[in-house]
Amino acid sequence: MKDVKIVFVQEPELRAEIAGLILNALPDWFGLPESTQAYIDESWELPFWAAYLEEKPLGFVSLKQTSQSAAEVRYMGVLPQYHRQSIGKRLMDALTDYAKQGGYRLLQVKTVDAGHYPEYDRTIAFYERMGFLRLEVFPTLWDEWNPCLVLVKAIY
Repeated sequence: MKDVKIVFVQEPELRAEIAGLILNALPDWFGLPESTQAYIDESWELPFWAAYLEEKPLGFVSLKQTSQSAAEVRYMGVLPQYHRQSIGKRLMDALTDYAKQGGYRLLQVKTVDAGHYPEYDRTIAFYERMGFLRLEVFPTLWDEWNPCLVLVKAIY
């Protein structure tokens, strides 16, 4: 969608508003109200990009530093009706450019391991298309029914 613009959002209130709008529209991924609210609250503090079609936010991604040379794709979401239209890719490109300029050499992302939920299998496939590689599974980092898969990508 060429009319979609990717914007670095600086206003904390606007970041939280966009995160809430998008995350609450994705109950198959973000269906636990307490966790979702924690993600929204954290968006106040993180570098954050939003995809807009005119004035309407369609998706977002945020970044969290995890070490001097690495950062995490903290939260990402695109409204379901806009999936598979390159919006996620464009958000990831903006985040990756920022991370490179910030001197990071490695990006990581955490998601539910494959084979547990079809939605997360699609999420893993998206990150692999973005160049991420599966690093390790932590079976009980979150809980037993949601084993955590860590994917990584070199960006230098």
